[in-house]
Amino acid sequence: MVDETELSPRERQIAERYAAGCSYQDIASDLHIAPSTVRTHLATIYRKLEVSSKVELAGRLDGVAASPRSDVDHAAIISELALSLEEALSREKALSEVLRIIGASHGDLSLVMPAILRYALDLCDAEFGILFEYREHKRFRASFTLGIPTAFQDWLDENGTFSVSDQTGLGRMVSQRAVVNIMDVKSEALYRTDDPLRFATADLGGARSFVAIPMVAADRLVGAFSIYRQSVRPFSEDALRSAQIFAAQSVIALENARLIGKSGQR
Repeated sequence: MVDETELSPRERQIAERYAAGCSYQDIASDLHIAPSTVRTHLATIYRKLEVSSKVELAGRLDGVAASPRSDVDHAAIISELALSLEEALSREKALSEVLRIIGASHGDLSLVMPAILRYALDLCDAEFGILFEYREHKRFRASFTLGIPTAFQDWLDENGTFSVSDQTGLGRMVSQRAVVNIMDVKSEALYRTDDPLRFATADLGGARSFVAIPMVAADRLVGAFSIYRQSVRPFSEDALRSAQIFAAQSVIALENARLIGKSGQR
């Protein structure tokens, strides 16, 4: 087994779960920490144990000796690259699985959307996500949610289809037809007003960093794919690319459901 002095108790917990196949989100939920904290620990673990893959990590945990390294900085670079590669492979695997679910769902959005949100939250290190359907004139309805705090979910349920102001993330997304990436929802002037959506997002949902991605079909806005972090951690370009991929898959699923619905009415 690994020397007791090499890993802290928390690092050992994370290493064992990751080597066993758990995702960042699974580990974060199990240990009550943020997914980004899991990744930070894993980078340290890879560096300490001088491993460059999940397979090597599992081996080290089983007592296999580390390969000799000549330079600590070199090992750090290798560990970071290894984690980045594994994350890229996870994105590819998630996308393949989402496409498989869409193909097998026969238009059943209740099977597809939770899976898409689950993969998006995992790969983007986010705590909760919402798929909003757009109802024209800057009105939205939260059709699917995952991981959302109960108070925020209750607010969405009570309000049903609601209008958003131009200053909100969703309102700006409608006007700009572009991704809106907010570093801290509490730092904007809108938070110091009585805007109901911003209050619900920040105070009921505990959200801090937020991104809204327009879902567009044939130049028509059909919804917003939004993910939230409960700490101030702006979404990186890599995270945004991942989220945009899942937003695009959500559009495909919605359009498939619409077409299947029309076909069934004939």
